[in-house]
Amino acid sequence: MSSNSQNHSKEQLAGLALGAIGVVFGDIGTSPLYALKEVFHGGLPIDHLHVLGVLSLIVWSLTLVVTTKYAIFIMRADNKGEGGIIALMALALQGSKDNQKKMAFIITIGLLGASLFYGDSIITPAISVLSAVEGLQIIAPSLSRYILPITVTVLGGLFILQAKGTGKVGKIFAPIMCFWFGLLAVLGIINIIDEPSVLMAINPYYAVHLLFELGWHGFLIMGAVVLAITGAEALYADMGHFGLKPIRYAWFSFVFPALLLNYFGQGALLLNHPEAIQNPFYLLAPTWALYPLLILSTLATVIASQAVISGAFSVTRQAIQLGYCPRMNILHTSGDEMGQVYVPAVNWLLMISVFVLVLSFKSSSALASAYGIAVTGTMIVDTILAFIIIEALWKWTKATSITFLTTFLAIDFLFFSSNSLKIPTGGWLPLVVATVLFLVLTTWIKGRKLLTDYMNARRMLFEDLEETINAKLVRVEGTAIYLTRSLHGVPQVLLHNLEHNHVLHERIIVLTIVTTNDPYVDEAHLVKIRAFGKNRDFYRVKLYYGFKQNADVRRALELCVQQGLDFNPKNASFFIGSEQISFRNKSPMPKWRRGLFRFLFHNSTSAIEFFKIPVERVVELGIRIEL
Repeated sequence: MSSNSQNHSKEQLAGLALGAIGVVFGDIGTSPLYALKEVFHGGLPIDHLHVLGVLSLIVWSLTLVVTTKYAIFIMRADNKGEGGIIALMALALQGSKDNQKKMAFIITIGLLGASLFYGDSIITPAISVLSAVEGLQIIAPSLSRYILPITVTVLGGLFILQAKGTGKVGKIFAPIMCFWFGLLAVLGIINIIDEPSVLMAINPYYAVHLLFELGWHGFLIMGAVVLAITGAEALYADMGHFGLKPIRYAWFSFVFPALLLNYFGQGALLLNHPEAIQNPFYLLAPTWALYPLLILSTLATVIASQAVISGAFSVTRQAIQLGYCPRMNILHTSGDEMGQVYVPAVNWLLMISVFVLVLSFKSSSALASAYGIAVTGTMIVDTILAFIIIEALWKWTKATSITFLTTFLAIDFLFFSSNSLKIPTGGWLPLVVATVLFLVLTTWIKGRKLLTDYMNARRMLFEDLEETINAKLVRVEGTAIYLTRSLHGVPQVLLHNLEHNHVLHERIIVLTIVTTNDPYVDEAHLVKIRAFGKNRDFYRVKLYYGFKQNADVRRALELCVQQGLDFNPKNASFFIGSEQISFRNKSPMPKWRRGLFRFLFHNSTSAIEFFKIPVERVVELGIRIEL
């Protein structure tokens, strides 16, 4: 069953919705572990009016941001069934092809959103698993000293297992998370029965009244309320795996009601037992159920962390395919599911960062001060990109599109500005991570553009090459395939070979791999072949791949043969330029970026390994380039 299909039978819809519960909602589904506790952490009075006000803020944040903005509006902006920040950016670019400045703006904020996502990818595993293990403080206070070692051990095991792939483990995710959400609802209902008045919090009056009454302090607590909606972007990001309808079905019919019931239950508990604020989630349960609840909570947070880590791998691969990030080694962990990938470099960097975070902050409350700024920043980017799509592709009326932008941007900026006050106490961390990654990505893009400009300035047309070829040039049997980034002209590596070896194969294929703004390209449109030369012995072959596909050069060459290109791919020689980069004194590249680009360029995975080119058929030629 195609993940992109939106037409499902009832049985398929139920199955996909069940799978979505196991993957998509882990992050937002573990927020009840810490969200309400953190809202009252700043000393907010625990009385009827304040509890109802806080609950109302959480209810309407979930309703406006997760339900309305993401589930109803943004999820409509799918890129051929795919979602996520990169897919949204690619879709926005499609509607802005004629405006270079607008395209540059879209790429800039898209990369900023992706960079902030990585900051979120570091904090989510740390705060989720740590908040679950902190249940030991309630269950067995004497074991509190083991909280950090247990957290690090659980997280370490999670990162080590990434190389095995998530396919087999993923099959048990859905039942566990279904049981988790069912338990959230049951625990909530049990406590609501004791204090049904908490259900009045569904009235937005209590939220508005609380904000006006508290004034500045009300603005401050919005930075904690946002913890209830972290993971909202996962609904959109994972759309390609499950489809629009299954995710909406799971959210509206099961996940959303379960979350609301649990938050109401925690509120009811606080009204009757204000001292339960030390950990209202665990204290919802009877004493005999605390140990099983601790184990289940830890499993749920591991699953939530798994989804975020897998998301980081997916975003990395998409960025590499689109040329926004240096090539890295990407391993496929499933023979059946193309989306299951493992990026070793990203995995180990995330693991080290998460360990440092846990051991530095030491508690979920301390980590909460670092959480939120990255999430709300990404939400702002999503709103702006969605607005561009609404204007350029959906052609909404100006009044409607402006209403969408101002409404949701106002909510996003309220959350973001409130969280910005956390910067001195930990919010700086995801911002530093995002800034470093943004500088790396923009340096790579600028360097790649300079490299392309350098190649284009020295470009020679095939017709000109034929005129300059010496009649005494040795022609040898066989096929030479020259891999090049440029879409036009003779590649530098071919000119370099002619200059030094004075040999030309009887058949020349210039091969360029192009990544489109679509997630997938089918085989019928994968290959384009054009012949040049008097004897039609020069060929320009372009391979088109989507940003969620990996290039398979061997398969593409087989397609070329099927389309009439007469050669034996197994006997062809691949010529690849091994460029050595240096910079002129007056290079357009700023001095502080030069060393960074050289490091990224010379440490990126080679084209031979990345495109799975047969090593025994490769000839590498060194080319010195001065930018």
